[in-house]
Amino acid sequence: MLGFMDYVQNAFAESTDWNRDNSYGTLNATAQALLDFDTPRGLRLNLSSLAAPNFATSYSLGSVGVVDGSVSYLYSSVPLQTSAKSCDIDLHRVIRGYRHLKELRRPDDDAWWELWHGGKRIDRKKTLLYGRILVPHSTLEALYLRRLSPTRQLRISCVSDSSLNNGGTILGLLQNDHGKYSTEYMYSTDSALMGVRGLYNFGIDPRVEPTIPSGQETAEPVQGRFSAGAELYYGILNKSGGISTGLRFTTLPHHTGFPYTMTLTLNPLMGNLSSTYAVKAGQNLALCTRFDFNFYSYESDLQVGCELWRKRRNPEVEWAVKKLRPDWDTLTPKPDDDVAGVLKARVDQNWKIGVLWEGRVKELLFTLGASLDLKRREQIFRAVGVELQYSS
Repeated sequence: MLGFMDYVQNAFAESTDWNRDNSYGTLNATAQALLDFDTPRGLRLNLSSLAAPNFATSYSLGSVGVVDGSVSYLYSSVPLQTSAKSCDIDLHRVIRGYRHLKELRRPDDDAWWELWHGGKRIDRKKTLLYGRILVPHSTLEALYLRRLSPTRQLRISCVSDSSLNNGGTILGLLQNDHGKYSTEYMYSTDSALMGVRGLYNFGIDPRVEPTIPSGQETAEPVQGRFSAGAELYYGILNKSGGISTGLRFTTLPHHTGFPYTMTLTLNPLMGNLSSTYAVKAGQNLALCTRFDFNFYSYESDLQVGCELWRKRRNPEVEWAVKKLRPDWDTLTPKPDDDVAGVLKARVDQNWKIGVLWEGRVKELLFTLGASLDLKRREQIFRAVGVELQYSS
């Protein structure tokens, strides 16, 4: 489940019309959400608040061997009009699951972002600032996010930790999204790493108005999207680099059949080949498989996962009961009023199993999970944990 600060950062992206899915870095986001979920360890509590539309705080406390925690602060120059109370947050927005990609949108014109008064331009760049300190290790994390233009975004993140080389590292990422394609340029102080990656979407160009044949009132909706991308990076200090390329086909909202996503990624230097297939087999069920193969060592790995959303038995009856409360006039239905939670599970060829149950009980969001290794009969349970989140 997304942490509150990650949820707020996603709200900032939505408020600034930034498409997080139009990037090579999110090519495998669907498979990662269904197969690479983290299972909590021990007990962890999170208390968060959106004190003002521009300011959020979060406190975390956990117990895994030793007591640890964190304190986080976030500032956004754009007012974030989103639900902050844990009892009102849409579960679909905080639980990672099957990703339904939307139609590509045409980038705004630069002139639309300009604000003039008295012959002077007074508009400011949309900015997000985030900081977190981890205790007792005294690790400091920071994020600076700035929208430079309708098609460009600058992201600078840094970590200060005595255990790292030079006491910390800084990562800069310049992102460009033109709808039809996207590019990213990266630089990290760790080994003076430099990189570039891009993603190209085949088919209709959102920047160009579609031509409609004579006798037809509207253009035919697009049902799928094929994308191809690649990345290249090189470390100047350690004189090592890497390259990868990937393909993705996914159905769009107008698709009449079952939604599905297929990806294929290749790292020729390491010899790794990975293919995934995810399908929304029903309204409440999604399935995913991933096959990895190395053509240098001939080693392979297979993972299978699923997510099953649990619906409420009588959502209409529960909604009628809610209406009997004093706040009749202010009560509005939520998109997830019929959802009680989601069950996730994965298993690989070595019989390592991960199980996760996420949902909401009363005013709290909860995550209950366990990791099992069936081949280690003397200690089948590798980790068991519970995480609770409350926000206001």
